[in-house]
Amino acid sequence: MRQVTVLASAVDSSVELVTRACRGDMGAFEDLYRQHVGRVYGLCLRMTGQPESAEDLTQDTFVSAWRSLPGYEGRSSFSTWLHRIAVNAVLAKRRSPQGRNEVSMTDEIGEQMDFEAESTMDEATPIDIERAIAALPPGARDIVVLHGIYGYSHEEAAAMLGVAVGTCKAQLHRARHLMRGRMGSEART
Repeated sequence: MRQVTVLASAVDSSVELVTRACRGDMGAFEDLYRQHVGRVYGLCLRMTGQPESAEDLTQDTFVSAWRSLPGYEGRSSFSTWLHRIAVNAVLAKRRSPQGRNEVSMTDEIGEQMDFEAESTMDEATPIDIERAIAALPPGARDIVVLHGIYGYSHEEAAAMLGVAVGTCKAQLHRARHLMRGRMGSEART
């Protein structure tokens, strides 16, 4: 019962922070930043595979969130709204000429990581799994990150990525197949 009370109090605190931040309270927004920066950075890092890009995109996400905060309507949780902004930032970067070059470099890094894994999916360590995710093509990697790691439904992930729900499901199936194949082939070598 105590855990439920603590969780409810944390949710109330977050709602209060969002309300204060919407009124222009920079201190409240700083608190929200501290609460969410780790997960936003992790999302950007997993989607890009590049720490420098993830740092820039995390900063862009919070700047955009601050500017857009007066329009936050509360139809979804603040973290979901923030993740949507982060996903949009990643996708916009990917569409830019500079971002296209980074995607191809990420694919090369992922291919190099493929040869470093030494376990099967059943025996995989978190590092092996992160490497396998980084090696996925961008569309498959996005759905694994949003659905598999962050727990968004196919519908929510599809809305964030701007694709059909069926595309999300197909990309997840493709990603699982690629990860099993890569991790299984390394175990045999």
